[in-house]
Amino acid sequence: MTLPRPKSLEIFVENKKLHNLKILHLSDLHINKKSSLVQMQELIDVCNDLEFDIAVITGDIIDTKVKFIKEHLQVLNRLKQEVYYISGNHDLFYGLEDLKKELTNFIFMDNSCKEFIYKNEIIYLAGLSDRFSKFFKIKREEKQIEKYLLNSPSIFISHQPKDYKIALNSKANLFLCGHTHGGQIFPFHYLVRVVQPFLAGLFYRKQTAIYVNKGLGTWGVDFRYKADNEISLLKLIAKSVK
Repeated sequence: MTLPRPKSLEIFVENKKLHNLKILHLSDLHINKKSSLVQMQELIDVCNDLEFDIAVITGDIIDTKVKFIKEHLQVLNRLKQEVYYISGNHDLFYGLEDLKKELTNFIFMDNSCKEFIYKNEIIYLAGLSDRFSKFFKIKREEKQIEKYLLNSPSIFISHQPKDYKIALNSKANLFLCGHTHGGQIFPFHYLVRVVQPFLAGLFYRKQTAIYVNKGLGTWGVDFRYKADNEISLLKLIAKSVK
C-alpha cells in the first residue's frame, strides 16, 4: 500500500447543524500479513496531523486472520478522535469478533445507532452490517436504521453503495461507504458498475449527499490502475449558509 496525500473535499448538505463538521473517511484498508507496519504508523501520523471532528471507517479493515496483524491494529487505535466503523465482507470472513476485540478505541456501528455532540447540537449516526452478513447468520436491522435516521441531522454509514436507498428513504443528510476500490484496475470499473449504483466519489440524490471512498488497500493483486487510493477529509457545508 502506497500512502496517498490526504484529499480535502467539501460536501454540501441540507442541515445547517452539520456546517463545518470535518470527517476523516477511510475505507478498505485490507490489512494482511504483507502489510507494512511502518506504513501503518505513517498512515496514522498523517491522519493525526489533519483537523477532523470524527473519523469513519467504512469496512474491510482486515484481509487476514487478526492473530497475524495485531500490531497493525494496535497502531490504528492511535487515531486521535472518535472512530466509528462498520464491517465489510472481508472483516466478516476473517473474523469480526476478533477484530472488535483489538479495536479498543473504536466504536462498532453494525446495526447500531449513536449520538454525538457537535457545537452543542446532537448529530445522529447509524451504521448497518454488510450485505454478506446473512451468510454469517447476522440479521441486518434495516427498518430500525431507517427509522432512526429520520432524526435530523443524520449520517448513515455502510460498506456497500447498494445501501444508498436506505439513506434516501430516511432522508439522511449524508451517506458514507466504500467497497468498490473505485474499480481498482481499469477496465474493471465497468464490471463494478454493473453490480453497484456508484463507483467512486461524490453524488447527490434527493436530500442526501453520498460519498463512495476508493479505499486505501487492494484486493487480489497489490496493484491499482486509474483508481488511486485515498485518505479523505470531508468538510460538510450547509447549503443554507453557503
